[in-house]
Amino acid sequence: MRHFLTLADFSKEELLEMLDLAVKIKAQTKRREFVSYLEHQTLGMIFEKSSTRTRVSFETGIYQLGGVGLFLSANDLQLGRGEPLKDTARVISRMVDMVMIRTFEHSKLEEFAAYSKVPVINGLTDSYHPVQLMTDYMTMMEYDKADNPIVAYVGDGNNMAHSWLMLAAIMGFELRIATPKGYECDEAIVAKAKTLAEKSGATLLFGNDPKAAVEDTDVVTTDTWVSMGQEDEKEVRLKAFEGYEVNSAMMALAKEDAIFLHCLPAYRGYEVSEEVFEGYADVIFDEAENRLHAQKGIMVWLDRHRES
Repeated sequence: MRHFLTLADFSKEELLEMLDLAVKIKAQTKRREFVSYLEHQTLGMIFEKSSTRTRVSFETGIYQLGGVGLFLSANDLQLGRGEPLKDTARVISRMVDMVMIRTFEHSKLEEFAAYSKVPVINGLTDSYHPVQLMTDYMTMMEYDKADNPIVAYVGDGNNMAHSWLMLAAIMGFELRIATPKGYECDEAIVAKAKTLAEKSGATLLFGNDPKAAVEDTDVVTTDTWVSMGQEDEKEVRLKAFEGYEVNSAMMALAKEDAIFLHCLPAYRGYEVSEEVFEGYADVIFDEAENRLHAQKGIMVWLDRHRES
């Protein structure tokens, strides 16, 4: 049984196999050729954290693959009334073919997967957002930025930063992370990424100067400074992140043909300026669409490797 909990669960070759499937299925979709790779299969979608892109992309994706998505919020499950998570996992996984979970604590995802009889996909936790990084790398491939790129991540050392670390460490490219002091990445996750980087030859750099991180890069990316559940920290965070907005002056430091990525939702005037966002809108919304296709590639790959 293979689960998709973090990118570190897979080799570079396996991740590229998923992306090759995603590219193939996207091309078929554009030609209106809907191949029933997962005919009659059901994807259980458990949401403890709400989402626009995650729900629409997974529900549409499983439908286009010939299956059906079952939306389950915390209020729809006995979880909300005290049933142990391991019991919920053992019940649901006997009734569906695959499960996607979007939750807070990564430990919840791991516990569910430990008791599940079917593949489990991480739709987001507080520690990682691996489906988004598959999306981002697919977009980099489409824009010819996946061949030994230099990538700058500017902002909070959160689940997106952690997932960028895993992607770079596995794929073997240079990643520069710039965060304000006190908002660095989790030390245990950094250590794990450095171990992976020793094998791949990746370069992982950390600092507090966003301009130095962005200079001469191929890809610049960021994320919201105030994630869901951090609303009470907003004013403190906005002060701490002064100078970290990706604006035109900062993008001018990157290579002339560099691209800007954002996982959305984007808050103009905070982590990115209106001018930069609209200037790279085509890339950003290609990236948003690719959530649909990258996740289809992941689901089909997991289905094919149930007995591996």
